[in-house]
Formats: sequence, structure tokens, C-alpha cells
Amino acid sequence: MLALMAIMVFGGQDVAGKILVQDYAPAQIVMIRYWSFAAFALFLVMRQGKLRHAFRARRPLVHVLRGALLIADVLLFALAVQTLPLGELHAVLLLFPILVTVFSIPLLGETIGPFRWGAVFAGFVGSLIILRPGFGEFDIGLVYGLAAAVVFALYNVLTRLTARDDSTATAMLYAGVVGLVVSGAIGIFYWVPLTLEAWGLIAITWVSTALGHFLMMRSLHFAPASLLQPFNFLMLPWAILMSLIFFGVGIDPISLVGATIIIAAGLTVTWRERVKARAVTPAMFAASAGEATTRQQVSAAEMPRDKTPAP
Repeated sequence: MLALMAIMVFGGQDVAGKILVQDYAPAQIVMIRYWSFAAFALFLVMRQGKLRHAFRARRPLVHVLRGALLIADVLLFALAVQTLPLGELHAVLLLFPILVTVFSIPLLGETIGPFRWGAVFAGFVGSLIILRPGFGEFDIGLVYGLAAAVVFALYNVLTRLTARDDSTATAMLYAGVVGLVVSGAIGIFYWVPLTLEAWGLIAITWVSTALGHFLMMRSLHFAPASLLQPFNFLMLPWAILMSLIFFGVGIDPISLVGATIIIAAGLTVTWRERVKARAVTPAMFAASAGEATTRQQVSAAEMPRDKTPAP
């Protein structure tokens, strides 16, 4: 229930963000939203200890790259949501668990079997159905959305890599500081005064960021990440509903077919990971479950927009 409530909160955050980027530059909105995320990250890190301890990392350059990838992902999402309906955008973003599987091979040295390779192939078929290259009117938002899925997948793989050596506090601190610096360096050039209504929407995104991440992190105290992961796919029907209510735009039937294929592929990947987890010894399973929960907490605590946690 906590995870489902978090998904609903993130859906409301998407609505506010889409309204804002219709009148203001995405770079400016991302910069302002990152203020709250950086404050949120610093608050959580300071509760665990001194900041200088959290800055000590075995892979500092990888942490900096993670922070840059995260801010790039948020900016790409903002660019995509300018033109794409929420449902169609989230259908493309559902590719990220499948892309994580692909990137884990060269970056983490993982191996995958025929089931997951089949899921990867099916996922890309579903994305092609949504993109429909060469058919109908092309929307640049689809390219931004696909790029956001790729960047977020790389970010998640690097999160797994850094989790081997560094603490959650270190990961959060680097993501917050790097994102704050990069978003500020870009967003300041797009600054224009905001209306009172815009500040109200910004306040909604700030509150929903903290509340959504709190709910998702609390949910991980009661259930493992592997159990919660499939519920993230419920973001698609929720996004479609929000798009219909607030913007009067749904998702076309062809894109819905592609999204269904992607969801089936993503669930297959999740199922195979759980099967592999059961095959290890009880001690190894306990250790891997703890690591997965840590990675999930890092991802949930670091996402300044509606992204679902890493698988």
C-alpha cells in the first residue's frame, strides 16, 4: 500500500511538472526542483553522520558521473513531457529495467540467459511499436523519452557498481551536490520570473518529491525490492488516467499494444531475477537481498521526479 501511494504521489508530481514546462524552460524548472532534492538529500545524510565522512568515496569519479546522468535524465524527462502525453511517455520509460539488464553485461560482468534475452528483444519490439519510425507524425518527445530511459538505466547500473564499495549516504550526497551544481549552471541562463500560480505548482512538486520518496523508502522496510518492483508498472495506467483527467489526452491503441509488450517483458526480467535469487544458498540470498534493498533506497531517495526505483 505504501508503494502504491508513492506511485500515486509521483503521478500528481508529473501533472504539475507538465503544466510548468508549457510556460517555462525545462532547465529552469529542473533547477528549482533540484533545490528541494538537494536539501532532502543533505537532510538524510546529516542524520546518518558528518558530511565529510559521506564525501569519502572509493569511486568518486563514478559518483560524479552518476550525478550527471541523473540530472540529464531529469532534464530529458522535462523536455519529453513538454509534447508527449503522460501515458505515452511512461510507456517508453518502462524500458529502463530491460535496458538495465543489457548494460549490466559490459559494466557489471553479469550474464543473462535465453529467457531474459527474449524479454530484451520483446521490449525493444514494444518500443518500436510505440515509436513507429517512418509511420505517421513524428514527435521529438519520443526521442527525449527514449534517451531518458537509456540514461536512467545507466544511472541504475552505476548505482549497483558504487553500492559494492560505498555507503548509501555517499551515493545520495554526490547525486545531490552534483545535480545541484549542474542544474544551477544550466538553469540560471533560462531564468525568468515565476507567477504566483507557478510557485504554487513548484511547491506541489517539492512536497510530492519528499512525500513520494518517504513512502517508497518506508515500503522497503516492510517488503524486499524484488517484491515491490512489479508494482512500478502500475505507473502506466495511473499516468494515462492523470493525462485524461487533467489534459483530456489518453494513449492511442497502437502505443498501448507496445506498452503491454514492454510491461510483459519487464515482468519476465523481474521473474527471472527472483528465480535466480531462490537458487542461491540462504546466506547468499540474505546478503543479496540486503544489497538490493540498499540500492533501492539509494534510487528512491535520489529521484527528484517521478521515477520508480531501480530493479
